[in-house]
Amino acid sequence: MGKAGTKGVSRADREGQIIDVAVEEFGEHGYAGVSVAAVARRAGISKPLIYTYFDSKEGLYLACVHRVGGLLVNTVAAARSRSGTTGHALDTLSAIFTAVEGCRHAWSVLYDPALPPAGEMRDAVNHYRGRLAAMGAAGATGLLTHAGHDDPLDHQLLNHVWQYAVTAVMRWWSDHPDQSAAEMTARCSRLLHALGTG
Repeated sequence: MGKAGTKGVSRADREGQIIDVAVEEFGEHGYAGVSVAAVARRAGISKPLIYTYFDSKEGLYLACVHRVGGLLVNTVAAARSRSGTTGHALDTLSAIFTAVEGCRHAWSVLYDPALPPAGEMRDAVNHYRGRLAAMGAAGATGLLTHAGHDDPLDHQLLNHVWQYAVTAVMRWWSDHPDQSAAEMTARCSRLLHALGTG
């Protein structure tokens, strides 16, 4: 990731560059493991500049959550709209891989297990997680309804499995950075077809 710098760069562009660096930091180390000083060092800017733009570490994290949350929600919504009401699992995964290939830590920022349990950051994260979960639940319902299954517990279980499966896939991808979005799509295609759900 290049340095954010300050000379000849608009405030909006500079903020965007800082957020890009901060997403990597928070994604790699978690909210608790990141300091504003570390983000400033990695971005090649002063710590006070981050405070000028974001007020606090929490403000910086919130900006990251809004960036990655919006990206993921819009990506999944677009994939569902292309795939129809049943929401093809591979289409959704492929869209996520493509969208976050240049921002590999997006999922980790939104699904950081060590966030404080309450407050503005938790509310923001829960907002985006809730939207993603609702789309996942709608996809699971569509899939089971299309197959003629109407047991609410089946719907609940499939949604639960889907949520955890996507998180597991994204974490595996973080551990295998050599894999491209296309390679991940092909890999998941093979696994889903082997499971009979592709």
